[in-house]
Amino acid sequence: MSWTRSLRFAAILGVGLGAGLPLAAGTAPVNDTGTTAWMLTSTTLVLLMVPGLAMFYGGLVRTKNVLGTMMHSFSAMAVVGVLWTVVGYALSFGPNALGGLVGWSRDLVLLRGIDHTILPAGVPEYAFAMFQGKFAIITPALIAGAVAERISFRGWVAFITLWVLLVYCPLCHWVWASDGYFFNLGAKGAIDFAGGTVVHISSGVAGLALALFLGARHGYPKTAMAPNNLTFTLIGAGLLWVGWFGFNAGSSIASNLETARALTVTQVAAAAGALTWVLIEIIREDKPTSLGMASGILAGLVVITPAAGVVQVGGAIALGAIASCTCYGMIMLKNRLGYDDSLDAFGIHGTGGIVGALGLTFFIRGSWWAEAAAKHPGWGLLSQLKVQAFAVATTIVFSVVMTLLIAWLVEKVVGFRVAEGVEKTGLDHEIHGERAYGLNNLN
Repeated sequence: MSWTRSLRFAAILGVGLGAGLPLAAGTAPVNDTGTTAWMLTSTTLVLLMVPGLAMFYGGLVRTKNVLGTMMHSFSAMAVVGVLWTVVGYALSFGPNALGGLVGWSRDLVLLRGIDHTILPAGVPEYAFAMFQGKFAIITPALIAGAVAERISFRGWVAFITLWVLLVYCPLCHWVWASDGYFFNLGAKGAIDFAGGTVVHISSGVAGLALALFLGARHGYPKTAMAPNNLTFTLIGAGLLWVGWFGFNAGSSIASNLETARALTVTQVAAAAGALTWVLIEIIREDKPTSLGMASGILAGLVVITPAAGVVQVGGAIALGAIASCTCYGMIMLKNRLGYDDSLDAFGIHGTGGIVGALGLTFFIRGSWWAEAAAKHPGWGLLSQLKVQAFAVATTIVFSVVMTLLIAWLVEKVVGFRVAEGVEKTGLDHEIHGERAYGLNNLN
């Protein structure tokens, strides 16, 4: 990799590199074994979130659809795992192409050009590429929660292949590449530390659009569709919580004060979200539920994702509590409106992501404001809020429009929604020829 491109990665990797930059002119980066070890650990933690999500979603569907639902997450590991290394990384972190709509560099195809590259953070570029690849895997997997129990496997594989290339990679480039649209907005760019827009808003609104496009499950909402195994769901939520430390703290691309800050606010926001959701249930229904606890954990984790690099503990507690209230309200609204966001992908990920991306503006630490004002005199809360709102609105419109176009194409070419008979019998038996628990006549 050329030194020019190596310097460009200093911007790509964001504020987490502040302690180690700038390097003296002509000085080659040296591998930092401590930071590299943390990034390899973070990469593993983020991958752990995918089977965690599979368990979370798998426990929420009916018995006849457990394996089919879990396969949606695992298929993302397989499909996107290959796709990212072939062209996804090049589209996301290559220099501007097509007027900045995406990135592109032939050197990054199949990761050929990074075999000897150490980034300015002291991390092998392989580690950074694999870390970012896990984000690309889990983002489409989140969408499956909105359309669980009614989509074909081949349609799903076709959808996530196109969605990652046409939605995720462009958004990733806009937000995290140094020449991306959102990266260069205002004084210090649109704030998205670990994926509020790129991951949660994009997948949440895509899930809602897809749910409306495909329609509700047969029998919804009149037929009871109770979770088959809330034990699975709780374990899945726990795995997601653990993995989220790599998701957020790993996004510092460092092992320093900022890393510790991000890890701390992640823990606090998740706890505040869980506590708030349970308190809401106690007040409204006098019955704190395990599903409420799991939902509150996720709401807190989602909301802190874009904010983990800029807020302090008080802000994390506030955001976690606000997210639980807002997500709870959105799920209540869904029940009133009657649309079938099966496992509340939009209710939690889309809603929590929007709250986090906008709400973080009110809790940014003073040192960040000082740096912004030094670059852009007079820069204040309203200025940054406008930048955040523009990034959020653009992400919503882009993801919804592209999702609907991709869904229409998939439906026409390979088929997307399963037939009524398949849906009634269950995805596990009809599509995969298996049963999750080896038992008969279970719904």
